[in-house]
Amino acid sequence: MSLAFSTAGESHGEGGLAFLDGLPKGLQLDEEFVRGQLRRRQAGYGRGGRQRLERDEAQFLCGVRRGQTLEAPLAIWIPNRDSRIDTTPDLTRPRPGHADLSGCLRHGDRDIRANLERASARETAARVAAGAVAQLLLREIGVEVLGHVVRIGPVASAGEPGVLVAADADLAALRGQVEASDCGVLEAALEPEMRAAIDAARSDRDSLGGCVEVVALGIPAGLGSFAQWDRRLDGRLAQALMSIQAIKAVEIGLGVDVGERRGSAVHDPIEPASGGGYRRPRNRAGGLEGGVTNGAPLVVRATKKPIATLRRPLRSVDLATGEAADAAFERSDVCAVPAAAVIAEAMVALVLADAALELFGGASIEAFCAGHVAHAARSARVVGGASCEGGT
Repeated sequence: MSLAFSTAGESHGEGGLAFLDGLPKGLQLDEEFVRGQLRRRQAGYGRGGRQRLERDEAQFLCGVRRGQTLEAPLAIWIPNRDSRIDTTPDLTRPRPGHADLSGCLRHGDRDIRANLERASARETAARVAAGAVAQLLLREIGVEVLGHVVRIGPVASAGEPGVLVAADADLAALRGQVEASDCGVLEAALEPEMRAAIDAARSDRDSLGGCVEVVALGIPAGLGSFAQWDRRLDGRLAQALMSIQAIKAVEIGLGVDVGERRGSAVHDPIEPASGGGYRRPRNRAGGLEGGVTNGAPLVVRATKKPIATLRRPLRSVDLATGEAADAAFERSDVCAVPAAAVIAEAMVALVLADAALELFGGASIEAFCAGHVAHAARSARVVGGASCEGGT
């Protein structure tokens, strides 16, 4: 059993749709949590006018009865207030860094609007709604997922990936900290510098990118596979995160820093735990070894480039005339890194939920949870009757 996920809808169309197929029967849908995730995606310092216009609300169209899933395809609808797709002006001046020109080259025409309407990050509202449902499924087996910002422009958190979230952290409390921060950070001391960097970019009519981190706690060992290239969980996570608009790099665990260190400073030792079983004194692998989760917290990072729509446009060409011209301008944000943390959280949750359903199966929530319990018992027999400890 696995989880299939897709979206539909255009930036200025009637709305966005998310489809989830493969959810077991009996999952209670916490609509307030889904709404809260959508609000988080719209918030953040540096967002633009579109977010003040839209009031994203998720409507469960099918696949649900009395608030619970039916083991039928689940469809989630998010209506747009700005739904003027048929009256929006034609654009012929592509923005460098966007899908404007590449889409026209793919289609063999000059209709930039046809590309930007679907390529727009407005599509991620549907992803976040679907990801929130995936998080509800993961909570049934004790897994919590949280995304937070670790860099905006030149301002960044110190320390190795995952250091801000301990293996035994209260993720609900940390979620409250992130939601209370308009920069989406766990370190409140960074907020003034981050806001100043965003303000400076706004004053220069420019945009700013950054980096987000997603941490998942309570991850059972054994999710993913080493048997085939497309089943390795690290590859699946990388593809999911790289699919987010404007994400240009993904790191797992220590990430690119592994290329600078010796093996003894990269790999995580395995030690006997005091109460039996084993422990890892560190988690530089980010919870993944050989494409499979190892029981330590999952730690992944995604780096987002600055938004391609600039108030001080870069040079481009008018496809209608072939003449040099400034790139087109569409209403946009200065910085959307806090939103990217929410979207990355959703995508990681969708991948983990898919992998959990593959491993534990179950046509109902009860069967899914029973599969998880049985797997945990098998895993506990491997090393002295206890699971992985530590790994912070």
